[in-house]
Amino acid sequence: MVLVAAAALAVGAPDAARAAPRPSDPEATTRVGYGGHEFTVPASWEVVDLDEHPDACVRFDRHAVYLGTPGNRPDCPAGARGRTEALLVEPSTAAGSTVTENRTAGTYRVVADGVAVTAAYADDRARIQSILGGAGLPVAAAQTEPTAGAPGAAPLPADATSYRGRGFDACTAPDQSAMDAWWSTSGYRAVGVYIGGINRACSQSKLTAEWVRTQYTRGWRFIPLYVGRQPASGSGSCVGGCAVITSPVSQGIAAADDAVRQAAALGFGKGSVIYNDLENYTPGGALTTRVLGYLDAYTERLHTLGYRSGAYGNVGSLVTDLVANRSSTTLPDVLHFARWNRQATTADPAIPATLWSEHQRIHQYQGDTAETHGGVKINVDRNQLDVD
Repeated sequence: MVLVAAAALAVGAPDAARAAPRPSDPEATTRVGYGGHEFTVPASWEVVDLDEHPDACVRFDRHAVYLGTPGNRPDCPAGARGRTEALLVEPSTAAGSTVTENRTAGTYRVVADGVAVTAAYADDRARIQSILGGAGLPVAAAQTEPTAGAPGAAPLPADATSYRGRGFDACTAPDQSAMDAWWSTSGYRAVGVYIGGINRACSQSKLTAEWVRTQYTRGWRFIPLYVGRQPASGSGSCVGGCAVITSPVSQGIAAADDAVRQAAALGFGKGSVIYNDLENYTPGGALTTRVLGYLDAYTERLHTLGYRSGAYGNVGSLVTDLVANRSSTTLPDVLHFARWNRQATTADPAIPATLWSEHQRIHQYQGDTAETHGGVKINVDRNQLDVD
C-alpha cells in the first residue's frame, strides 16, 4: 500500500491543508483540512491522498486518515482483519446532513457540508467523537443504525448463498470490470464478500445492494462474511489488534443482529447463510468457552431471525473446538474451514464424515495469493464450495 508521509502531504482538494504539530502539545497532533473541515488527529497517524494514490487500500486496522474517493483497483491483502481508530473522508454532493453510529461495528457515518466520513473505532470511541466534533460535524446528533428487523433491499432468490464449485474472497469487493473479467476467464463462480463486523479491516466502497444484484444476475453466488469480535487481540491476521470477545452471549447476539441488518441491506434475505469469521487461536480452557458461547449465541439468534449460520475458522482452532464439543453446543449450519493445503476438496481428516455432510462445507485451501485473470490482478483466498 502506498502511504503519504505525515510531513509531506499535498492533498488534492482545493482547500486541503495541514498544520505542523506544536512541540508543546501533550500528544503531538496534525490538522488535516478537506472539504471545508479540519480534522485534528495524532501526528503519528498516516495521511493518504487517494487522488494521488488510487491503488491505496483503505484499511481500518491501522491509524490513518484517507482523503478522497477510493480507487477502483485498491491493492488490498486478502487476509486483513482488525480494528483501530481511522477515518475515510470523501467528497459528497448529498443534500442535508445525516449521522449514524453502529456501536456493534464501531463505526460512525457522517454526511454533511460536502463530505462523507466513515470513522472507525475500537477502544477509543471518545477520540473519534472528539475528531469529528472538532471538525464541526454533528456527531452529538448521531442516530443508532436501524435494527435487524428494519426493511432491507429487495431480497435475492434463495440460491444466492448456495453453490458447488470454486470461489474466491477478497478483502474489498472488486469493481464491476474486474468481476466481469474474472467471470470470463477465471473459472470462479462464487465470491466471498465482507459485509460487516467490528474487525472488518477494508472499506467497501463498491459493496452495495446494486453491486450484489448485478453479480447475481451475471451468475455469481456469494459467501457473505461477517468479521465480528475475535477470540484474542492477536488472533490470526489481526496484526494490529482486534476487538475481542468479552461477553460471549450478549456480543454473539449483537453480532447476529448486526450481521442480519447488513445482509438484508445488501439483498441477502431469510434463508441465506451468514458466516461469522473467527480467526486462528489456541484452543482450550476459558478461551474455548468464550468462543463457543459467542458462536452458539450468534447461531441461535440467526435462526430466530430466519437466517442460516455459517462459521469460518481454522482446522486447528475453531474446527477442533466445534468437533470436540459437538454434543454440547449448537453447531453452525455450514462450516467454512481453513486448511491451506492447496487441495480443492471439502473432505478433511479433522472433520468427521457425519458432520456438515449434507452440502454444508466450504474449504479455504489457499490464502492471500495474487491472481490475474483477464488482465486484472486481485489478492484472494481460494475456496472450494459444497453448499446447498
